[in-house]
Amino acid sequence: MKRLRVMVLMDEELVPPNSIVGVSDEEMLNWKTEYDVLVTLRDLGHHAEPLGVSHDLGAIRRFIEEHRPHIAFNLLEEFQGVAVFDQHVVSYLELMKLSYSGCNPRGLMLAHDKALSKQLLTYHRIATPRFAVFERGRKIVLRRRYTYPLLVKSVIEEASLGISQKSIVRTDEQLKDRVAYVHDELQTDALVEEFIEGRELYVGVLGNRRLQTLPIWEMTFANLPSDVANIATRRVKWDTAYQKKLGVQTNAAEGLSKAQKLAISQLCKRVYRALSLSGYARLDLRMTPEGRVYVLEANPNPNLSYGEDFAESAESAGVSYEQLLQRILRLGLSWRPYWY
Repeated sequence: MKRLRVMVLMDEELVPPNSIVGVSDEEMLNWKTEYDVLVTLRDLGHHAEPLGVSHDLGAIRRFIEEHRPHIAFNLLEEFQGVAVFDQHVVSYLELMKLSYSGCNPRGLMLAHDKALSKQLLTYHRIATPRFAVFERGRKIVLRRRYTYPLLVKSVIEEASLGISQKSIVRTDEQLKDRVAYVHDELQTDALVEEFIEGRELYVGVLGNRRLQTLPIWEMTFANLPSDVANIATRRVKWDTAYQKKLGVQTNAAEGLSKAQKLAISQLCKRVYRALSLSGYARLDLRMTPEGRVYVLEANPNPNLSYGEDFAESAESAGVSYEQLLQRILRLGLSWRPYWY
C-alpha cells in the first residue's frame, strides 16, 4: 500500500501523549486504542495525525482543507457526548467526500439502536433474545407477565455502560428498579431481554461485501462464584483488579465442532448483512448448553487495541496487528455508498 495521509479521528479527551515513558498500563487504558493505532500507522510508513473532536464538526473540515488526507481512520465512539451521534460524523465525512475506516452511517444507526436491530434480526428469522423496551419519561408499567431472569440495559449505550450483576433481575420489583436506574442514571430508554444462560462468544467480521469471519472467541471466568452470572459487566471489561479476582480470560473458544464453527460463521455474516454493516465489527453471541446460539448485539468499530479480543482473534488467524490495520484502511478506501 502506498504511503497515505491519514486523519486519525478520535475524542479530544483521548488524544494520546507523544511519549508513554513512565505511563502505567492503567493510566493509558482509556486512550490505548488511539495510541496503538496512531503509532502503528506511523510505523507502517503512513503520515498519520490525530484529530480530537467532541462538539465541533468545523474542526474536521479545517483539518481536511489544510492537510488533504486520503482517509479518516475513525475511532470516534460518540459526539457531543451522545453515543449514537457518531453516525452523523461519518455522514459528514461522506458529505466531504472523504474515505473513512469502519462502518457506514446506516450500519451504525441500525446496530446502535439495539431494539431496532433486534426487530430486523427477528424479521430475518435470526435467533435473538425476546425483548421489550421501556421508554424514558413514561411510567414504568409491567403490561404482561415476564419469564425471569431478565437482563436490563440501555437501548443505545456501548462498552457495557450501566451493566452490572444487578442488571439481571428475577422479580417484578427488581425489574422496575433496574429500568428506573437506566432511565435516571443513563438517561436513555431501557432494553429488557430474556437472559440466556450459556457461553459468551464473540466473532469478529471484516469486509464490505465479501466477508471474512475471524476465529470464535470466548470470555471465561476461572474463579466465578456460584451466585455470580458470567456476563460482561462494566467492571469485567474495564476493572483490571476485578478481572484478576474473577480470573477473566478471552481466548479461542474450545470444544466447538467444525459444523458448529461453520454455522456460527454463516450466522454472523447474515447478521452483518442484515444490519448493513461495513468495514469491521464484533458480534456478541450466547450459546446455550444445548448448543442453540442467540445473537445479543452487533458492535461496529469495536475496540482495536493491540492485545484485545478483535486483534488477538485476527492474530490467531495469521493476521498481524499491522496487517489488520492495513486491511481496515483498504476496506475504507474501497467502500462506496450506493448513492455515490
